[in-house]
Amino acid sequence: MRRVWRSAFLALLTVGVVSTAAWLVFFSSVLGVREIQVVGNLGLPAQRIQQVAGVADGKPLATVDVAEVEGRIGRIPQIESVTVSRGWPGTLLVEIVEREPVAVIQEGTRFALMDRHGVVTEIRDVAPPTLPLLRVDRPGPGDPATAAALTVIGALPRDLAPRVAEVLAPSTETVSLRLKDGRTVVWGGGDRPADKARILVTLLRRPADTYDVSSPDVVTVK
Repeated sequence: MRRVWRSAFLALLTVGVVSTAAWLVFFSSVLGVREIQVVGNLGLPAQRIQQVAGVADGKPLATVDVAEVEGRIGRIPQIESVTVSRGWPGTLLVEIVEREPVAVIQEGTRFALMDRHGVVTEIRDVAPPTLPLLRVDRPGPGDPATAAALTVIGALPRDLAPRVAEVLAPSTETVSLRLKDGRTVVWGGGDRPADKARILVTLLRRPADTYDVSSPDVVTVK
């Protein structure tokens, strides 16, 4: 009889421990969110990201829908990607990668900053002097000419990119650059971008008005 009571007591004790643990994890604020830690933000204030996350202080960490939080934060235009994870006992970790503008599109008297995917991150009254002006007929993520021009910009060495004033792309095969000193570069299509960039750096040491690297094997300087 004593053995039966002992078994029953242990069973009740186990149920009690499990129930208490479940209450602590899923319903109590003991293991609730005390901090939303943001990493990877360079231009965006952490406070803005924390507000958009929409997670109340003390909400049980285990019940936070991280996919839903990622969706809310991911709608911020300046964010390229976001990962949300739990850091026990009370931290919600938000890791973001911000979109980096690489070109600008003029819209009336204002300028739209565009990242490497063709996504507009923000609108400014004044264009950043280090970013080239992109001239295409239909700027946007789904436009082939836009994609070709952005690929060219991405292929330029860091010391050359700030010297580019405009990137023109009437089509995917007719991309050209206008440098800030007035010289013109005929780039052509998106093939062999690394070769074209390497050759162009060498050619620019020679005085000329136009540099044609559209065919890297047969370049011309005029």
